[in-house]
Amino acid sequence: NDGMTLLQVMQEVTGDEPVMWGPSMIGFGTYHYTYATGREGDAFKVGFSPRKAPLVLYGLIMYEENVANNQLLEKLGPHTYGKSCVYIKSLKDIDTKVLRQMVANAYAQGDYHATS
Repeated sequence: NDGMTLLQVMQEVTGDEPVMWGPSMIGFGTYHYTYATGREGDAFKVGFSPRKAPLVLYGLIMYEENVANNQLLEKLGPHTYGKSCVYIKSLKDIDTKVLRQMVANAYAQGDYHATS
């Protein structure tokens, strides 16, 4: 159920159709990145992986670059996070209005990490 809800939320907020990236990631929007080393490729702006526990949300935070979303983390509800992923156990435990704002912020800023 959480996966279907995330699918609906991200599609509504981004206006994009979902695309499967590999066997378990669902992404919205794309950007092209190029690293200083010359490595380049394409990635989705925001997305998720509908695992049993925890759910993984991609692109909502990117290291220290998305200041607005980093500040919203404290209002989201119970979660953990890494350099670019937010992990939640259940959508019922988080504030979905905050989640929607984080998705909108990240999507609008989705190509801010396109060059490194």
